Amino acid sequence: MIALGSDHGGFPLKERVKAYLDTKGIAYKDYGCDNMDSCDYPVYGKAAAEAVSSGACEKGIVICTTGIGISIAANKVKGIRCALCSDPLAAEMTRRHNDANMLAMGAGMVGPNLAERIVEVFLNTAFEGGRHARRVGLISAMEE
Repeated sequence: MIALGSDHGGFPLKERVKAYLDTKGIAYKDYGCDNMDSCDYPVYGKAAAEAVSSGACEKGIVICTTGIGISIAANKVKGIRCALCSDPLAAEMTRRHNDANMLAMGAGMVGPNLAERIVEVFLNTAFEGGRHARRVGLISAMEE
C-alpha cells in the first residue's frame, strides 16, 4: 500500500499518479487533499508520513508545487526518509543508497509523464544494503 498526500498545488499531479497506480494494480490510500482549494501542505505530508512510519503503508508519495515544503514536513515524522526527486536517476539512487521510504515531487517542476517514470523507478528499485545500511542506520540514530 502506498500513502499519497498533496496540497492544492500538487493535487492534479497526485490524481495523475493515482491513475498510474491504478493501471499498474498498485494499492494506495489518499491522505488528502481532495480538491484545488488552498490548503496547508504540512497537514497532508504529515498524514502520509505517519501512515508509512506506522507500517500502515509500505511507501509514500507526497506532492506540492515544488516538493520542498512537503518533503520537509514528511521528514519531521520519525522513521521517514523522504527524498525530493525530479528525475528517475535520483529516484533510483535514493532507493538504492538511502532506502528512502517516501518520494516527494514538485508538480511545478516535473510534468506528468516524467512523474510517472519517477514513481515507477522509485517503487521498483530495491535497497542495496551493505555499506549503505550502516549509513542509513546512522541517519536513523539521529532521531533518538
